[in-house]
Amino acid sequence: MKQKIYILGVISAIIISTGVILKVEHWPMAQIFIAAGILILVLIFFPAALINSYKAEGNKQNRLLYIVTYITCFVVFTGLLFKIQHWPYAGVALSIALPFPYIVFLPVFLIVTSKNKNFNIYNTVFVLILLALNSVFSALFSLNVSKETVDDSYNISRDYSKAKVAVAQLPLIVNGSAVNLKIDGVLKIVNEYQDKILKQEGLSREQWNSNPGNLWRPEARGVAADAILNPNGPFPGEELKTALKDLILEFGKSPGYESLAKAAPLILDYSEDGYGGEPGTQNDFTLNPLSWALIYLDGLEANLLMIKASAPAVN
Repeated sequence: MKQKIYILGVISAIIISTGVILKVEHWPMAQIFIAAGILILVLIFFPAALINSYKAEGNKQNRLLYIVTYITCFVVFTGLLFKIQHWPYAGVALSIALPFPYIVFLPVFLIVTSKNKNFNIYNTVFVLILLALNSVFSALFSLNVSKETVDDSYNISRDYSKAKVAVAQLPLIVNGSAVNLKIDGVLKIVNEYQDKILKQEGLSREQWNSNPGNLWRPEARGVAADAILNPNGPFPGEELKTALKDLILEFGKSPGYESLAKAAPLILDYSEDGYGGEPGTQNDFTLNPLSWALIYLDGLEANLLMIKASAPAVN
């Protein structure tokens, strides 16, 4: 029985390792291998190994420890699987999985083993070392995920920069309509926000547009809010929220823009209420990382320029 369990463990480890290599190289089938390996590990190998160890030990007093050990393995590996696969509620699963060994497994382990006079203290030290390593690797994993997310966001910014360059090459249409005046007003605020944020980071607009990715604290949250905070306003981004609302209302009143008025909130990423009942524009600057706040402004600017470029000429 032991030999079969060892073979099963080796097979699951090989499958997971293969999936990790495929994922690092961005080759096909990576997610299938990782999911299959972790499922075999959690649903077959761990139960078989723990049941075999429990029967061999023959100590019923340690039953709770074996049960909690399996639950911990299930929660931790399931959380990692959700995060790696980018499945829904992955953040929630990982938030539960990371502290679970410390708030559930460790107390049970210490209570059960303290009642066993023959228990070797070195086993306790070994478990504590494993938990410490789990903390280190979990932190590194989280940092790597954040870094990859931020790096991907820079590609979005580069695409927006290309779109703005392409729009600038279109023939200039002189249009003094109320819609275009409102768009110019929003663009002015967007540019002011960008300049304030980049100035705080010691960058120029040209440096950001030519090489997104040279921010020194791209993952920091609330930095953009500090840069654009209006001491006389209730929240960062109030001017932008008001200008966007006025622009969308103007779309609804202007002939030829009726259909755009309905789609504008989605196109301009505008909402009256964001997460937690807070205005959506506030969340873009307070809750999102610095790089995302700048990219939100880049995208907003690109979309406004394209709307302006496609506006009908006014006689």
